[in-house]
Amino acid sequence: MRIDTISPAAGARTSVKRLGRGIGSGLGKTSGKGHKGQWARSGGGVRPGFEGGQMPLARRLPKRGFHNKWGKDYVIVNLSALCELPEGTVVDYGYVLSNHLAKEVKGNVGLKVLGNGELKVALTVKAAKFSEAAKAAIEAAGGTATVE
Repeated sequence: MRIDTISPAAGARTSVKRLGRGIGSGLGKTSGKGHKGQWARSGGGVRPGFEGGQMPLARRLPKRGFHNKWGKDYVIVNLSALCELPEGTVVDYGYVLSNHLAKEVKGNVGLKVLGNGELKVALTVKAAKFSEAAKAAIEAAGGTATVE
């Protein structure tokens, strides 16, 4: 293969639409714009969501929900994800993310452990928050739950 023989893949490059080149081309006179009107003008058309002046759908539907700008998002992990780990493992934020035990959330502030599941091995768990059930289950299994 030589560099002077390289060409784009078939269909990768399309020829430019030549407007106003006679009746036979199918794009003569009005150049495919129809007759007059808003869409035939230079820079014409309407913004996305415009419905001809009637009240748009986005404004007809009620607003729902609330976003707390001071709310904190935690990476959530349940005890059911920790029950398979070997005894004596130190579980912290970095360990959970590197072993894909929980899904990372945008703008998170730490790790939160919840008590869904049964824990039978002694683990050292370091997290920003624990539910009461999770803390009790970790300590009942012989492990330690440390808030960091």
